[in-house]
Amino acid sequence: MAAISELTGSYAAALRRELHARNVEYARRNALPHDESIGASPAVCYTPAGDLTCHGNFLPATFQAILKNDNWKGRLQKPHTSAKMAFPRDGLRRRELDSSTSSDALLMNVFCYPATLKHNLVLKLLDVEVGAVPQFGYRAGVPLKNGHADRTEVDMRLGNLLVEAKLTEADFQKKAKSVLQGYRDFVEVFDARSLPGDSQVYFSYQLIRNVLAAYAGGYSFCVVMDERRPDLREEWFAVVRCIRVHELQLRCRMLTWQELARVLPARLQKFLRDKYGIHNRALS
Repeated sequence: MAAISELTGSYAAALRRELHARNVEYARRNALPHDESIGASPAVCYTPAGDLTCHGNFLPATFQAILKNDNWKGRLQKPHTSAKMAFPRDGLRRRELDSSTSSDALLMNVFCYPATLKHNLVLKLLDVEVGAVPQFGYRAGVPLKNGHADRTEVDMRLGNLLVEAKLTEADFQKKAKSVLQGYRDFVEVFDARSLPGDSQVYFSYQLIRNVLAAYAGGYSFCVVMDERRPDLREEWFAVVRCIRVHELQLRCRMLTWQELARVLPARLQKFLRDKYGIHNRALS
């Protein structure tokens, strides 16, 4: 497992370095207020304009759309959990979606952009209905054996689709086996003996939990990740092959940001290429 962990860390670190370099250049070229974190793995943190007319981490049209939707706007207040350690204590209140490495910000950049869900190719790729409105930080409430539900938060619900977004995160987290065995549908949905883990924990807890959320709610589930993270792709396949319910397995899939970029509006494609290095390789 040490070798796998080292490999995962190297892919994540390489992508963080690339995003840092790209965003330093992007922020300077566009004269966007920002600062940089300290430490071995720096990131750019954008400072929103005081009058909230713009935010360097978002396209202007996207940011204005976010401000008009209460659910979307509330997501901007998500705390930056490492800000106190990573940035100077200068009195600024930094948020998670201010960061150039935030997968939540990337998700909102794509799906809050006004033209994205007007493209038939996007709807077809995601298999969602016309008129679906993204809901971020969706509380799925996965059923437990004790009759209660957990506090699972899914990155996005879009109609009948649950979405987990990843970018530079190290992995899908791990959790004690006893916790997952407390979910009502765990044994029915998964071949528990084959799930990745060790004697004490299961790996890829977020994936397991979200698959259970899809099963309980009758949803489809998609994890969106960067093609520069083959380590996360392998973690996904290690989990999905353990799903025992065939019909559910068919409703669960993986998509890369690069695949999604192929069907996005041209202005958004350019933004993703410049800021994130996410290329529409079919046209590059």
